[in-house]
Amino acid sequence: MPLNFSAAHSSRITKPKSKVPSLRRATSSPFADHPRRKPIERSKTKPEEVPNDGLLQERLPDTGLVPALGSDRRGVIETVRHILESMFDEVPERGGMNSVRIAEVLNFRKSLPSIVQAVHVHALTGSPTTTEREIAKLVTAGSLRKLVVPGRSAGGSAVGDGLVLVDDWKQAVRGEPGLSEAVKENFVQILNRHPTAISLPHSELATADAAELMHAGFLTSSTPSWRSTDLFSRPGEASLGTLGSISTIGSKAASGTVDAVGGEDAFHGAGGGSGLRNYKIRAKEGERALSRGEEYLLSLPSTGPYLRLVTSARTHLMTLLSKSRYREAPVNLLRERWNGGIAGDDQASRRRKARGEFAGVLPGRTRKWKQFYGLRFDWVLEECLGAGLIEIFETGSVGRGVRAT
Repeated sequence: MPLNFSAAHSSRITKPKSKVPSLRRATSSPFADHPRRKPIERSKTKPEEVPNDGLLQERLPDTGLVPALGSDRRGVIETVRHILESMFDEVPERGGMNSVRIAEVLNFRKSLPSIVQAVHVHALTGSPTTTEREIAKLVTAGSLRKLVVPGRSAGGSAVGDGLVLVDDWKQAVRGEPGLSEAVKENFVQILNRHPTAISLPHSELATADAAELMHAGFLTSSTPSWRSTDLFSRPGEASLGTLGSISTIGSKAASGTVDAVGGEDAFHGAGGGSGLRNYKIRAKEGERALSRGEEYLLSLPSTGPYLRLVTSARTHLMTLLSKSRYREAPVNLLRERWNGGIAGDDQASRRRKARGEFAGVLPGRTRKWKQFYGLRFDWVLEECLGAGLIEIFETGSVGRGVRAT
C-alpha cells in the first residue's frame, strides 16, 4: 500500500481536544480561538495601481490657451531683470537647514551668472515678433548681448540662446579676482567695439590674455583642441592624426630610443596619466589651439552649473506632470508637488505642529531645496512654457491647467 494513501494523511483522524478550560495552554493573544486563514496570494504579473485623485480621473476642461504669463506693457530689459530677481525663493526661517547648508545655498546662488534664456523672455511677453525686434535693437545699441548656449553632450538638445545685460557682464569682468587690471580693461573695450558679436577672432587678443580669460571662464574655444583620431593614430606631436604617420615613426628616430615609440608624451597625448604633467600637456595643447587662428566664443563663469540647474529643473517638472493620468494637472496641484508638501506657516499648521500632529515635511528635506536650491515653481513653469514643453490653458472651474506637449 503506497504511503500517500495511508491513514496519516486522512482528514478523518483528528486529535481529541480537552474540554476542560484549566487544561488548555495559556496564551496572550485574544485571537487564539479564531480560525486561521491563509494569506491572500496577489498576482505577481500585474502590479498594484495607485489610484489617482478624483479630480484627475477625467480630462480637465479646456476653454482656451494662455499665450503668455506676463504683461505686454513690460519691456525686454524689465523682463530680464524680473526673471533674474524672481528665480529663487527666500530661505525659510524654520526650514530644517543648518547654517552650513544655508551658506551653501546662498553661495551657489551668488556664483550663478546673470543669464536669461530667450525662450523665458518670450514666455512673459505677448508678441514674439515684437520681442525679437526689441531684442535686436537692444543688442545693436549695446544694452544687451546674446550668448550661445550649445548642447551639453553629443546629440544633446540645446537649452537655447541666452541674454545678458551688458552692465552685468562688465560688472562680472571687473569683479573677477583672477584677471589683471590690464586684461579687464582691454576685454571691456573689445566688448564695446563688438556689441553684436557672439565670438571674437584670435587677432583681437594676445595669446596670454586669451588664455587668462579662458581660465577665468569668459572665453571658450570654438572647436575642440583634439580630434578623435588623435587618441588612436597620433604617436607624437609631429603627427597630424593620420594612419600613415605610424609607419614613418621608425624612419625618423633610431631603434631603441624614446622617440621611436612616439616620444615621452605619447602616453599622455593619448589621454592617459594625470597630475601636474597632464595639466602642462593640456595647457600646451590649448596654446597651440589658440595659435592656430581659432575663434573664441564669449561665455560667463559658472555657466555649466547654471545649465545643469535649468535642464534638471525642466526634467523634474515634466516628471511631476507625467504622474497624472493624462499628463495634465491644475497649476495649484503641480505647485504642491514641486514644493514637496511642505508644512504651512499659518496659525492652524503651527497649532497642529504644537499638538504633535503631522503638518507636512520641512522645506530643507524636499528636492526643491536639496537639489534645486530653492528654485521657484513659477520660474520653472515659465521656463518650460517658453521651451515648448508644456501648454497652459484655462479650465473655467479649477483655475489654470498645465498640459505636456
